[in-house]
Amino acid sequence: MHFVIIGGDAAGMSAASRARRNAPDMRITVLEMTRDVSYSACSMPYVLADEEGDMDALIMRAPAVFREKQNIDLRLGHRVTSIDARAKRVLGEDAQGQAFEIAFDKLLIATGSTANMPLIPGHNLPQVFVLKSLDDGRRVAAFIGDNKVKKAAIIGAGYIGLEMCEALTERGIIVQLIRNAPTLLPWLAPELAGMVEKTLIQKGILINHGCTTERIETKGERLDICCREACFDADMALMAIGVRPNSFLAKEAGLALGASGAIAVNRCLQTSHPDIYAAGDCAESFHVVTGEKTWIPMALTANRAGWAVADHITGRPVRMEGVAGTGVFKIFDVEVARTGLTLKEALRAGFDAVEVVVKSYSRAKTVSGSKPVWVHMVGDKQSGRLLGVSMVGQDNEARRINAAAVALHGRMRVADFSTADLAYAPPFSPVWDPLLVAANQLLKTL
Repeated sequence: MHFVIIGGDAAGMSAASRARRNAPDMRITVLEMTRDVSYSACSMPYVLADEEGDMDALIMRAPAVFREKQNIDLRLGHRVTSIDARAKRVLGEDAQGQAFEIAFDKLLIATGSTANMPLIPGHNLPQVFVLKSLDDGRRVAAFIGDNKVKKAAIIGAGYIGLEMCEALTERGIIVQLIRNAPTLLPWLAPELAGMVEKTLIQKGILINHGCTTERIETKGERLDICCREACFDADMALMAIGVRPNSFLAKEAGLALGASGAIAVNRCLQTSHPDIYAAGDCAESFHVVTGEKTWIPMALTANRAGWAVADHITGRPVRMEGVAGTGVFKIFDVEVARTGLTLKEALRAGFDAVEVVVKSYSRAKTVSGSKPVWVHMVGDKQSGRLLGVSMVGQDNEARRINAAAVALHGRMRVADFSTADLAYAPPFSPVWDPLLVAANQLLKTL
């Protein structure tokens, strides 16, 4: 069997390594259009925060390891331009521009996602960046290092945009945050989002809500980022307005896409062609709360899906149960965490949903280091099920959210979760953990 993989990051290399363990004699070829594979893209803001940071330190495993120790035919600089699903072959160009054609028995599309870049005037100026690939990180690091960057504009306020607020501030750079929405983190309850915004302001971040960037112009060696209402000057600009699934190859090959634009797959990661699989940021998942297909690009999902594809093609039983959409990020000394559905998402999914927002504390109040914790919890009145939790605080909320994520995977009712035996000791939690306080309050509303 010839197993061909398009894309050499999380899903692609996880699938290649797992397939080699499962089938030592299988022929495995990985086609990666860049020069990097198997790296931690999520760590790039933290490397950029350090003047001595090294982007190459984020490479988890060098290409030579895959080739020499695992006997994987890893080809860098190979861009696949089309997939002939009927003939079961892929076509493309190598780093020298030479055409290639490779036949496959099984194919995995692991092309990831692409950073959104609005095609406004000035989007392609050399001082305008995105932060998605390791090469993006290298370019940002080199620009900051080679130029006296005093002020940066961040357009957008998702996970990467907010993490870069901290990273650039650590480098002594003034940050202007420009976003088109009227509030920060609209998926958070106002009390929780307000805590994040207060922290940003305290740290000197200049926030401009409701500003849609219409053009970027050069002004000498600097930039003007212009909205309808005003223009903001900066030495560089970072576009951080999210990502979209890189599903173009699949679409052109006639494979089915989902409503999100990601590649539609079943619970075995097969596409509409049974010998072609898709995994990672380019593919859909199933949501454990709704049971419906969703698109939530996350690193753990990609790695786990890569394993599942390798298991399936080597004859092992596979059924991907799905994702809860668990995510965390840190902005200065504030941690933001979420899992499951927000109230709006739950109502849209057809639940008879209600919510509570509670303020608690991370430790016993008498213990040094106890901090306020805001918890937003959503449940279903009809079934009593727990549907989602969000948390904002300054003391290990990123780990607390895991208890709620496990509850969602277990399809627990709020009543059951409220009786969970969560750990207690004054240095770690009040007697009533913040999650239990929220669950008890939500029970009353239910």
